[in-house]
Amino acid sequence: MKWVAALSSGLFAAFMVARLMGLRLRLRMAPSRHKGTARELWLAQAGLNVTPLQFALASAGVGLLALVVLLGVSGVWVVALPPSVVIALLPRFYFSRVRTRRLSEVRRAWPDGIRDVVGGVSSGMSVQRAVESLAGSGPAPLREAFSRFPMLARTMGVVPALESIKEDLADPTSDRVIEVLMIAHERGGVLIPEILRDLADTTSMDLAAAEEEQTEALEQRINARVVFMLPWVVLVALTFRPGPFRNFYSSPAGILVVAIGASLSLFGIALISRLSRPQEEPRVLARSVEESVLW
Repeated sequence: MKWVAALSSGLFAAFMVARLMGLRLRLRMAPSRHKGTARELWLAQAGLNVTPLQFALASAGVGLLALVVLLGVSGVWVVALPPSVVIALLPRFYFSRVRTRRLSEVRRAWPDGIRDVVGGVSSGMSVQRAVESLAGSGPAPLREAFSRFPMLARTMGVVPALESIKEDLADPTSDRVIEVLMIAHERGGVLIPEILRDLADTTSMDLAAAEEEQTEALEQRINARVVFMLPWVVLVALTFRPGPFRNFYSSPAGILVVAIGASLSLFGIALISRLSRPQEEPRVLARSVEESVLW
């Protein structure tokens, strides 16, 4: 058990240190059989260069370490198990927030990025050159997103390169913008700057509405998780020392009470999270519906 706890804590420490240093943790294992799946796309958007299996094993290790610690504190496995399951899900919650923030930064950067492209086209650049400039002088989130575009455009062509960037971002706002950029490259014309200006304005309005909706739902999600954790913190504290509470929750009746409470708690937090989750805009411009579904 000690080596399992040591391995789990080592994995968790490695993930956290790498994240704090802004590095991508690379684990050498067998290649994934699910290359290009929605789960791998989710991990890439969160800034992780690991396979779904590696991420699942690391999360399980965190939960196992929490189970060992809580079991040592409370001495009752049925009390230690539900909080350990929640702790095992914390990496999923954390990197979900990271992914959401990264995608939001790209969305917020699009109006300025479109205006940069308009400025380049108006000064005589081709659409390709103007888009390539995003990789070097565009807003920071778009510089990262389009870092591969110049090389892809030379090897694959402009439209396939934009398609590749679009599928990497997998975002409805980015889909619309990139589709317009592809049409602008293929068709050209004097109306392209005006069309792009209108696109920048409508994108700004859409982003303002989406951010307002997300802000209103954030408080509900935070309250749901706090309400979920408090009873289990109290329960661990009650069973910290030997006595009637520990004896009761070690008995069949106590196990039944905890099982019922855990079921109701999980159902409640799932329901609140579902109700407070903003409705995501479907990716109608994705290559396929299956590819647009995110983990």
